[in-house]
Amino acid sequence: QVNVMESGGGLVQTGGSLRLSCTISGLNFGDHAMGWFRQAPGEEREGLSVICGGDGKTYYTDSVKGRFAISRDIAKSTLYLQMNSLQPEDTGMYFCAAYARECSGALLSRGEGTQVTVSS
Repeated sequence: QVNVMESGGGLVQTGGSLRLSCTISGLNFGDHAMGWFRQAPGEEREGLSVICGGDGKTYYTDSVKGRFAISRDIAKSTLYLQMNSLQPEDTGMYFCAAYARECSGALLSRGEGTQVTVSS
């Protein structure tokens, strides 16, 4: 069973920063793609970033490119999302996810989410 738990959300002012963390257990952490997505009320789910297993290549959606950075600590089985220059439109529930394959694949598991609120 793959278990995923996010933390680190909160309330921040426009232009501020937050770092989200996500612990993932139940799989070989470094062998799987991991990622972050978010969902705001009434909005579609938006994939933000993925880090591949193996070489750790990263991908970002355009809306967060240059502001967010995904990283991982394989020894700690922890995934991070450093979020800088936050804007009100970044408000939403942020989810961490593990995927079946090294750089893609079906969703294996996701967490319950952590709320990020950016005040204007």
